Amino acid sequence: MASCVEEIVPESIAYMKLALDQAKLALDSLEVPVGCVIVEEGKIIAHGRNRTNETRNATRHAEMEAIDVLLEQWQKLGLSKADVAKKFSNCTLYVTCEPCIMCAGSLSILGIKQIYFGCANDRFGGCGSILSLHSSIGDQTKCFKCEGGIMTTEAISLLRTFYEQGNPNAPKPHRPLNQ
Repeated sequence: MASCVEEIVPESIAYMKLALDQAKLALDSLEVPVGCVIVEEGKIIAHGRNRTNETRNATRHAEMEAIDVLLEQWQKLGLSKADVAKKFSNCTLYVTCEPCIMCAGSLSILGIKQIYFGCANDRFGGCGSILSLHSSIGDQTKCFKCEGGIMTTEAISLLRTFYEQGNPNAPKPHRPLNQ
């Protein structure tokens, strides 16, 4: 498991609050409430929230939404692949829930500098809970710093709210549920 943040700096709290705002927008849209912001040199350059139900695309996690915003911006600026890689190597991601294996793998390939997350993802976590994709696993990936435990209670509370109200977008079971 990724280490817990022992001393949380005020900037991390401020960025995580903005990620939580994105998660609340996801919750308001009947999405799993996960949100993120990407920061470069102290400035928020992208944000995202889960949009899997809205788009009917299982890959539209908060992190992937934010990555796509950056890639589109940087493409319009005419940045080369090397320039994009350098930009990602200076970025920090704040996300309310530990990135899943898909997102952690993508962020590793892109070469993100570091990730801070709220709560662990015990089912699909790619930063220590299930797999540790933040440490090098092959020649296409890069290590990144990863720490959890920032505003965990708030992140869990949003997830609990979503799951307690039920997911109206969940597929209907094909067989009766066991009581």
